[in-house]
Amino acid sequence: MTSKNLNRDTRTELLLAAERSFAHKGYAAVGINEVLSSVGVPKGSFYHYFSSKDAFGEAVIARYFEQYLAEMDEILNATGQDWAARILAYFASWRDSQSFGDCEGKCLAVKLGAEVADMSEPMRLALKAGTAKIVDRLERAIIGAADDGSSSFTGDARATAGALYQLWLGASVMAKVQRSLAPLDAAKTVTHQLLGM
Repeated sequence: MTSKNLNRDTRTELLLAAERSFAHKGYAAVGINEVLSSVGVPKGSFYHYFSSKDAFGEAVIARYFEQYLAEMDEILNATGQDWAARILAYFASWRDSQSFGDCEGKCLAVKLGAEVADMSEPMRLALKAGTAKIVDRLERAIIGAADDGSSSFTGDARATAGALYQLWLGASVMAKVQRSLAPLDAAKTVTHQLLGM
């Protein structure tokens, strides 16, 4: 294995370990040494991979959205289903990914959104870019559902996609606060109403 591949593997291991830690504890509560030791990387080598903790956080967020969007695309590009069914499958997956003890990295945007937006401009911008791509996909799906007749939606698809994403983010936060899936179930009901499904 070349040193370039070895570096890439170590970098990925660091990103994965940080994603798990950030999803569990938040950004500020996780020290670089904690992540390095969990992967077995010497303390002095961190700056070989990242220029700062903020750059590290930005890379974690970018990698998270890359994985998240690939999973979202898999759901929304499913064949043999109309667009409404695909949208509902996406939000069912969202609901299923939320748990009260460990969201297994599926809720990093929820966990970090409010925490880092005022702390780190590069991380805020990475979150903004990633969430915009989610809204793009939702918009495309809403238009698809209206076009294939599986939804009676006739409004502004972009605004509705953004509102739905915000609704589900808020429902995810409230599900954690209440330790109940009821907020996510309410979000599902509102989703049906907004999209005419």
